[in-house]
Amino acid sequence: MKMRGIILAVAALLYTPLLPAQSGDDGNTDSPELPFLDLRRVELISGDAAAGREKTQICANCHGPDGIAVVTEFPNLAGLSADYMYWQLIRYKRGVNPSPMTPLVADLSEQDMRDLSVYYASLPVPSAVPAGDEEPAGDLTPALLHKGKQLYLAGDPARGIPACQGCHGADARGPAAAHRILPGGQAPYAAYPALRGQHYGYLQTKLAGYRDGDMDDSTSGFVMTGVAETLDDDAIQAVAGWLSSLQIGASPTPTSPPIR
Repeated sequence: MKMRGIILAVAALLYTPLLPAQSGDDGNTDSPELPFLDLRRVELISGDAAAGREKTQICANCHGPDGIAVVTEFPNLAGLSADYMYWQLIRYKRGVNPSPMTPLVADLSEQDMRDLSVYYASLPVPSAVPAGDEEPAGDLTPALLHKGKQLYLAGDPARGIPACQGCHGADARGPAAAHRILPGGQAPYAAYPALRGQHYGYLQTKLAGYRDGDMDDSTSGFVMTGVAETLDDDAIQAVAGWLSSLQIGASPTPTSPPIR
């Protein structure tokens, strides 16, 4: 059905989820009767980056000591939004859609998750994709990269594919309104991630997971599932390839002061 992704995205904004999540809760959100996290109603988190650094021993095995993943199947964490990472940890901890991360975060406290997220957000992003990265460059032809750029920036209305930049920013560094705070204290865009320079293999796996309905346990997941359902394998490869080909650059994800 044409424009299905856009329709689902609008529906998610109107949908009243079963679990209004607040970043000030105790992290105990694993009730099977409450499957959705309402990430439109969260507040910006805080944490202790220095304390987070002391808690990264296990994380570094996959995500590297500097937040740059050791293999392309794992995401880079350096410079990602602290709010995005925190809510990802909450999602893994809930275990609604079990993953290899679920047992790794089982013993993390609320403060642990905040501290780790703030620490990785504080790390500088590299100026370019790391040398030696095993991205399959031979598969990323100029035509495929051009297709990925077009899909990211403009979508494909004829196929119902919305533009990715609407949620992830024109430069793929996250939405410009990531730190916008509503009068009630909510930051509805805080949990949208930056994608620029992320690993090709990770992006492919993530998009395919959304398309297969494996990550529809939050309002953001609901939106992304609807969008990913409009993508075939070629489109996923193109978008993931283009994003991974971008130099990450010195500028981190948006860090402008809160807008009230």
